[in-house]
Amino acid sequence: MNPQVLQILDVVVQALPAIAVISLGGVGGWVITTWLRVKNGYPLDGAWGQAVYPKKSDEAIERIRLLSSENAQLRAELGSVKDRLATVERIVTDEGHRLTQEIESLRQAPN
Repeated sequence: MNPQVLQILDVVVQALPAIAVISLGGVGGWVITTWLRVKNGYPLDGAWGQAVYPKKSDEAIERIRLLSSENAQLRAELGSVKDRLATVERIVTDEGHRLTQEIESLRQAPN
């Protein structure tokens, strides 16, 4: 074999223990971190940060239901406020003579 190839192989073989120690340290750190999270009740995260085993209790489900109903009520109220605002904007931006004509036509309605 070529002496340069033998030198490269020698360097790689000598570096293997260091590479193994670094790899085992990383895996060991991950195992310890996961164990601590499980032990202390933190949810486990997937690759993109989503919960692997999301905790769902009756309290959480009830809270979600209450928030959903409150959200629906607020959306309905917002719709009525938008309608009222549209009416106010129409009155404010309406030309003065047109509004006066409408008021006079209402006054002249048959008694």
